[in-house]
Amino acid sequence: MNDSSWGAPPQAGQAGYWGATERGPVQGAAPAGPAYDAPEAQQTRPMPIVPEGPAYGGDQDDDRGAARLSGPLFREQPPHPRPYDTPQARPSEAAPQNPEPMPDAPQPAPQPQKKSAGRDLSAAIGVGVGLGVVIVASLFVVKAVFVGVIAVAVVVGLWELTKRLEERKGIKAPLVPLALGGAAMVVAGYVRGAEGAWVAMALTALAVLVWRMTEPPENYLKDVTAGVFAAFYVPFLATFVAMMLTAGDGAWRVLTFLLLTVVSDTGAYAVGWRFGKHKLAPRISPGKTREGLLGAVSFAMVAGALCMEFLIDDGTWWQGLLLGLAVAASATLGDLGESMIKRDLGIKDMGTLLPGHGGIMDRLDSLLPTAPVVWLLLVLFVGSG
Repeated sequence: MNDSSWGAPPQAGQAGYWGATERGPVQGAAPAGPAYDAPEAQQTRPMPIVPEGPAYGGDQDDDRGAARLSGPLFREQPPHPRPYDTPQARPSEAAPQNPEPMPDAPQPAPQPQKKSAGRDLSAAIGVGVGLGVVIVASLFVVKAVFVGVIAVAVVVGLWELTKRLEERKGIKAPLVPLALGGAAMVVAGYVRGAEGAWVAMALTALAVLVWRMTEPPENYLKDVTAGVFAAFYVPFLATFVAMMLTAGDGAWRVLTFLLLTVVSDTGAYAVGWRFGKHKLAPRISPGKTREGLLGAVSFAMVAGALCMEFLIDDGTWWQGLLLGLAVAASATLGDLGESMIKRDLGIKDMGTLLPGHGGIMDRLDSLLPTAPVVWLLLVLFVGSG
């Protein structure tokens, strides 16, 4: 091999490929040396680098007798662009497979998404109105009937809660002592007041401990702990509604309690759905917003002022403002508390008994923790009368 930059000269019949002048048939490779390099090398174009492999020749090059060139010298990058007869000869510079869009190309505008309530509103409203009629009718006709309504709601709520605990966590809280003790707790609160409610709560917890002893000891502590929690969370808190009913204006007190809780939930939903942007507790309940909480407080305070002024004996509007504020706080905390339970269980609703609402426990979530708050504030404001 000579000292020229591009290697051996082309063979005969390959002048068009290598760019050399035609010189007729030549046997073998052309001789190397100054005699060849002096005048004739100046007439040739720079020879392209021939890579190893079939990309530039393959069998066709072998048929024509062209030697395959290899070695470090032929893999070096030439100092100037290599000439090609056609643009298609350089596949490495082909057009990109995924060209980026032009900067000024019009992009389709995203379609605005409509907000959804997440539930069947028509069914929810229908069921809510039906429940309201039953509650109001029993409340103002015969008080004992309303106590029975509370007891039934407590038993169904306990069944939903214990069922979900067993399905999702394998916790077997004994339902029979809970149901019997829960109903007795509500009646004791109505008949004997707070003292009767506490005694019934203690006896129910004891019944849960004893009832669970009839089964194997595995998971005993877990089961009885869940049972005592269920007894406190559902029937004991509901007992304060029955205790409200014992006052002379007890029906109006219970109605005030129900109205303020419903108005608080409605205000939170309406304002949060329309203006909600800042999450209140995203890890617990992603749908609740700070704007919704402000709506709950505003609606409940206005409703509280009206209820205390016109429904409660000896009540004043400013007491209603405080009562509404307390109801909004307790209802929101109660809703978040049950959301925490449902997230731990990995469920959306506690049940399917009420179309558009879920289960009974999904309606009691804000009522249960609000009942002792309203009972206590009404006793402080206007007495237990």
